Amino acid sequence: MGTGHHSQVRRIVISGYYGFHNSGDEAVLRSILLALEEQGHAQDVQVQPVVLSADPAWTSRMYGVEAVRRMHPGDLWKALRGSDGLISGGGSLLQDATSAKTIPYYTGVMKLAQLLGKPTFAYSQGIGPVNRRWMDPLIRGVMKRSAYVSVRDAESAALLGRIGVPVDRIEVVPDPVMGLPLPAGAASAGPAALRAGEPPVVGVSLRRWRSDGADLVRAADALAALSKRMPVRLRFLPFHTPSDAQTSELVMERLGGRLGEGSSAELAAAGDDPQQMLLEVSRCDALFGMRLHALIYAANQMVPMLGLSYDPKIDQFLHRLGIEAIGTTERLDAEAFASAACSLLERKADWRAAHKPAIDLLKRQSQKPAQQIVQLLRHTILR
Repeated sequence: MGTGHHSQVRRIVISGYYGFHNSGDEAVLRSILLALEEQGHAQDVQVQPVVLSADPAWTSRMYGVEAVRRMHPGDLWKALRGSDGLISGGGSLLQDATSAKTIPYYTGVMKLAQLLGKPTFAYSQGIGPVNRRWMDPLIRGVMKRSAYVSVRDAESAALLGRIGVPVDRIEVVPDPVMGLPLPAGAASAGPAALRAGEPPVVGVSLRRWRSDGADLVRAADALAALSKRMPVRLRFLPFHTPSDAQTSELVMERLGGRLGEGSSAELAAAGDDPQQMLLEVSRCDALFGMRLHALIYAANQMVPMLGLSYDPKIDQFLHRLGIEAIGTTERLDAEAFASAACSLLERKADWRAAHKPAIDLLKRQSQKPAQQIVQLLRHTILR
């Protein structure tokens, strides 16, 4: 490997929302691990990851890496103390929409690493929303002291700038999952409609968001309208188990007896391996997605998509492809959705041709954070 001399080992702790069996976040971890391995080979540095996980035994089995309990102070201290640095990311770690505890936890891990004299690296972070101003100093403090800061969209960079992080230190890069490959030895079987003259497969990724479920009612109405325009095979893809599977079943129940002739609905098996879910998405003719990483998987595999926005991060990602969301959790017109979906399914080649340059660019740029981090680690080795 490398130039003939012995490559140096660097232990890197990786902090994120890992071990919760959420396909999107697990895909982030898999992508980071693969990118670090690839860049390590290229730069003659052997990266030895230690993942902070909610389920360390499962994480170790899934990825073949060392993992420790993310909420156990002793494990956290020992892992950081014995490391050569900390990667925080990717994903939407620094936001307070889901909980007021999220930002203090992730910035606390970064702060502890910095107190121990370890370099910290922000890896394609999604920043915001931050609604509690008292959290700004927590974010500003750890980001200003980080050796490398990258975010996954311009809006995140702008928010960090408003908080007080120097914008010239922030690199805007794609979500790591844009670089995730299909499973080893696997190839997309291609769209079902091309395989056997069957109805096109429309992947559906929904999550519970509104407490009254009105957004899911509108989604079901939209899918029913599509099924009456043309025969489709609706394949529900649970990205976060068990909640997404339960949500999908609720929508499928609402579709009962309402699908057009020749249309069907089914629930894909909930798998733990993110690359297997990527393979599932690759076999769709189009995707209707509410989960961010469902849309990223679709872009990764050049699958035409319709996004349902529940959070600014959905719009931010779609805008990087030059796409607008088909609706939001507050508004979704069933007939407009059906028209848009039919157009995508009938003109898949046109969609791919239009969006291929943007997607190819995001794929190439997805390696940037790993490349920069390994380079910084290599310089510490050479000094």
